[in-house]
Amino acid sequence: MARLLLTASPFTNYVITSTDLERLHPVPNTWLGKSEQTALYYESILELIAERFHSHPGLIRSINPEINWTNVTPGLSVIVPNVTRATPRTRAAFISIRIQEKILQAFDAQTNLLAHFPCSIARLVEKRPYGKLVVVRLAQNPNYLFNPETFPESQEARTLGRKLILPPGPNSPVGTAWIGLDKPGYGIHGTPIPELVGRTESHGCFRLANWNAEFLLKLAWIGLPVFVEANRQAEVPTAVY
Repeated sequence: MARLLLTASPFTNYVITSTDLERLHPVPNTWLGKSEQTALYYESILELIAERFHSHPGLIRSINPEINWTNVTPGLSVIVPNVTRATPRTRAAFISIRIQEKILQAFDAQTNLLAHFPCSIARLVEKRPYGKLVVVRLAQNPNYLFNPETFPESQEARTLGRKLILPPGPNSPVGTAWIGLDKPGYGIHGTPIPELVGRTESHGCFRLANWNAEFLLKLAWIGLPVFVEANRQAEVPTAVY
C-alpha cells in the first residue's frame, strides 16, 4: 500500500523549445507524398507534447485551457503528466496477446508480469493470427515498406502499381518501433495515432502506443515466443525453458 502513495505531484511543467517547433512538419495525406519526405515527424506541438508525456491530446488541452495551440512560441511552459520512462529489469521470456481483450502482456521466465499494454488487432477475423509466433526482427525508428496489395481499400494503392519506402518517424504507419514476427508481414509496432489503440482496426499487426512499443522493444529479442490467444480464459505458459 505504501508503494501506491504518490511521492511527487502527478503533474509537472515542460518548457517548449525552439528545437521542438523547428522539428514539426506537415505529413502528406498520400502514400506517395509520405514516401517523398525525409522523416514523418510530428505535425503539431500538441501532438509532440501529448506523445512525449504519454497522453491523449485532449488531456493536454484540458489541463492547459488558456493555451492557444495554433500560436505557440519557444519558452511557453506547459502543464503535463509527470511520467517517466521505466527501465526494464530484465528481458521478457515470452509475450502473451489476448485477442478478445485487446491486451498484450510480457512476462519473465518466472511468469512475473513485466508489461501490460492495450493493443489494436486486425479488423478482419481471418487476418488475426493465433497460436505461437516468434520474434524474427527488431527495429527502432524503422522505414516502412508500403505494399499496395495490403491496402485494397485505398484508391491510391489500387492505381499506384508499385511498392514505396516510407521514412521513419512517429507518424510512420508502424510508429517508432517494429517487432517483426515469423508470420510474413506481421509484427508488433507503434502507431501514428496512439489515442486509437485498443480497437479492432489494423490489417493484421498488433498496434501499441509508440512509447509502449519502444519499451517492449527493450524487452524483446530474436527468438522471443509470442502466444496469441483467442479468449480471456487462455493461460500463459507456466515456465519457459
